[in-house]
Amino acid sequence: MLGHFKDVLKVIAAIVLASGMSASAASLDMATKPALDSSSRTRANFNADWRFKLGSSDGAERPTFEDQAWQTVGLPHSFSMPYFRAAAFYTGDGWYRKTFPLPSVPSGRRYSLEFEGAFQDARVYVNGIELAHHRGGYTGFSVDITKAVHAGNNIVAVKVNNSWDPTLAPRAGEHVFSGGLYRDVWLVSSDAVHIPWTGTRVTTPELSEHSGKVSVETEVRNDQPDAAVVTVHTTLVDPAGKPVATLNDEHASIAPGAMVIVRQVSAPIQRPRLWSPETPALYRVVTTLTVAGRERDRLETSFGFRWFEWTADRGFFLNGKHRYFKGANVHQDQAGWGDAVTNGAIERDVRMIKEAGFDFIRGSHYPHDPHFADTTDRLGMLFLSEAPFWGTAAFKNPWGAPAYPTEIADRAAFEASVKQQLAEMIRINRNHPSIVVWGMDNEVFFTKEETLPDVRRLLKEMVALSHQLDPTRPAAIDGAQRGEIDKLGDIVGYNGDGASLFPDPGIPNFVAEYGVTMADRPGDYAPGWDDLPNTVGADKTKEGSWRLPWRSGEVIWAGFDHGSIAGKRFGGMGMIDYFRLPKRQYYWYRNAYAHRPPPVWPVAGTPAALRVTTSAPTIARADGTDDVQVIVSVVDATGRRLSNSPPVRLAIESGPGELPTGRSIDFSPDSDIVIRDGEAAIAMRSWQAGVTRLRATSPGLKDAVAQVRTLRGPAFVAGETLLADDRPYAPFTPVLRDLPGDTVFGLSNPTFASTSAPDHSSRMVNDGNPATYWAPTPEDAVKAITIDMERFVEVHRLTLTFPHIGPYGFVAEIQDRQGHWQKLVEQIEGQETSQTRTVETEPREGRNVRIRLRVPAGAPAGLAEVQITGTLRAD
Repeated sequence: MLGHFKDVLKVIAAIVLASGMSASAASLDMATKPALDSSSRTRANFNADWRFKLGSSDGAERPTFEDQAWQTVGLPHSFSMPYFRAAAFYTGDGWYRKTFPLPSVPSGRRYSLEFEGAFQDARVYVNGIELAHHRGGYTGFSVDITKAVHAGNNIVAVKVNNSWDPTLAPRAGEHVFSGGLYRDVWLVSSDAVHIPWTGTRVTTPELSEHSGKVSVETEVRNDQPDAAVVTVHTTLVDPAGKPVATLNDEHASIAPGAMVIVRQVSAPIQRPRLWSPETPALYRVVTTLTVAGRERDRLETSFGFRWFEWTADRGFFLNGKHRYFKGANVHQDQAGWGDAVTNGAIERDVRMIKEAGFDFIRGSHYPHDPHFADTTDRLGMLFLSEAPFWGTAAFKNPWGAPAYPTEIADRAAFEASVKQQLAEMIRINRNHPSIVVWGMDNEVFFTKEETLPDVRRLLKEMVALSHQLDPTRPAAIDGAQRGEIDKLGDIVGYNGDGASLFPDPGIPNFVAEYGVTMADRPGDYAPGWDDLPNTVGADKTKEGSWRLPWRSGEVIWAGFDHGSIAGKRFGGMGMIDYFRLPKRQYYWYRNAYAHRPPPVWPVAGTPAALRVTTSAPTIARADGTDDVQVIVSVVDATGRRLSNSPPVRLAIESGPGELPTGRSIDFSPDSDIVIRDGEAAIAMRSWQAGVTRLRATSPGLKDAVAQVRTLRGPAFVAGETLLADDRPYAPFTPVLRDLPGDTVFGLSNPTFASTSAPDHSSRMVNDGNPATYWAPTPEDAVKAITIDMERFVEVHRLTLTFPHIGPYGFVAEIQDRQGHWQKLVEQIEGQETSQTRTVETEPREGRNVRIRLRVPAGAPAGLAEVQITGTLRAD
């Protein structure tokens, strides 16, 4: 039990996996012929052979609906696939349908579907009956489908919607919010007397290095028509598979349709193996339910022994030993597949962070796939799991909204959404030894000032709810450097300049984000400490001097590049790029923390050939839970890696497998599917067992081939097995509004510039010739140009053409009738890279439109054309 949440937070807990896994081997490999009428619990992978259609489809929930023209997909799946970090993405409905057979439906069996994540509003139908409506895109849910299924073929249909909703968390964030069934789905069959989904909880009271008890709480549900006397039998198994204790059996009389919680406590376990990043020892709880001597359910759950302290003056302690943790923020999405990544890809991500010598991950800024915490448990990484209450600076995007609703009518439902997802996150993940703190939020001070009192109140209520649901862990307020929110929880995480603004704050604390190094691969071989050296009491000339006794740790922003509504540059602050190839910054940390020297940097030379390597020689399962990363490198005649980056095609020549774009993918140095520094990469998954042959080609270079074997799944039969459809990549382009009365203004109107360089006068910005452009002088710090439309116009849209393709940023403003400048639209540098951009604006009225440029390094400053679309105001 947590004693108090003041200067010292001492937590003693032992942990179980997020959702217990059946001991039956059948639960792991039943994608084709699940034995769902057996007496044991079964858990069958349900990812393969879905039909998908983007958009609305009236009547698609009906069993007789015709879906043969729909796309065949496997899960995990995203509306945005293939996705390569575009700032815009489709919002609206998407439909999924799947036919599944049940040979029989015996009385006394229960059937359910476990969804690990559906973004973000999902309605589930089975055989035309709506069985569930779940709101929240980052937490899983279980749907009892027993009353709707029958022997023979059954149809499940899921309608998913990812539209921004003012009452649904998160309202804001710098990520992307693509829809889809983007995590695994499982079909579970159990007895009427069973342990519900995520229905076990394990803690270890009285834990020390010498001994520790194990307390097990098991939810037992009776869905049979008669009362049942249930015996709960629990055994503890050590990491080597040896039983180490049997808990006293407990007996419960359970009425029909009722559920009870059975509590058991073991005798002390002598000298348990303690979990830590260096020794990630996992034990198991084996729980068996019997009625009248017959086994009705059996569940195995992993857990670990460990305890920790967060202190305000001495830092963080794990198992009684001081530990200054060094971590990374991690988003979930990857190149091509977007948010729809496999468990294998998750494991590669966690492993890369660990191999660089880090020991902590902040799951920014939402609950991650349940396999993420499974992996941090198994590999040994401390983990902060964070609720999706999120704020961000205003962007021209629905998810640039204030963190908390401005409309009073939206507030009750929004607060319920936040608390629901916090509760779901804790229930699903409450038993992982790697999780040492729950995160309540990120930067929710980005809200309207008048709503800050409600933000503070909601945070306090979240902290109280967290304590109620899990008294073994503290609650952190993350991104708390503004808004006077940092003292509302048990722990505080400061982002950015908070590292220097809040020295020795009198509460357990850590730096939740530092670094923010925007760089394309390869980048610089440097750590990017950002504001850490400015910590009060640190010596700016001495690296690490900011690691003072009162600070618990530091977490870099970020581990990986990610998609962002703010564009590629803003989402490009990772140590590792979107294709999961390390930048030089990653190698700096790996050298400093793990003492592994960096590789020899590639240099330009004479390319002779390509080389293909894979992250593993095999894909373990053809069910959407595993994949391999395929890397293509440019080499010279001696096999030495080069930095030359010619266009490359990677194709599946034979056998099973799919890339996010289908059976082939094209890399180019000037595209979103990029080859840089002589290397490109992408993940490949497979839906059949067999050997996949990959070939990489580039004009004038020798081809490279590689083979990957998929081990378990239906056999691939050449000429018979359907191949993956081609999915050509095109970044999503939002549909622009055409409003009645809209006209194009600005052509040949008067122009005024802050300065004009020789031969680049201001009149070139609206002369109708994109080959000419206005340019400011080199010393001009303002870089602004104004167009006088010579009439009053309500502006709705701007079309800007820049001198070249590049990550130009800008702020567009309009001067109203009172002479005040009002912002129309803003793009930060790197938000978009196209040469010509059409953007919607705030509907504001005025006469003069001013564009202030933000010019990327090395690009020519200037603007070639400006077109203004709006409605003439005759009054």
